Amino acid sequence: PGQPMKTITLQYFAVLREQAGCSEERLETAAATPAELYEEVRVKHGFTLPLSMLRVAVNEEFRDWSSPLRPNDRVVFIPPVAGG
Repeated sequence: PGQPMKTITLQYFAVLREQAGCSEERLETAAATPAELYEEVRVKHGFTLPLSMLRVAVNEEFRDWSSPLRPNDRVVFIPPVAGG
């Protein structure tokens, strides 16, 4: 059996926002971790950044890519910031 579906709010910044065409979306997902979630939206939106270049925050706290996701979490994928 797969993971149960949950609703996650995703926020995008910088190049991810440009590639997604939006700054925020709500997503029904079975992804268990931020890493699985990123793979899902990477395919959906055609993101070009590899996971290794990003950081992830869940509910405004930096988290590990393998930390569990819960219903109604707010997830932010943070790309490298341009400039010095």
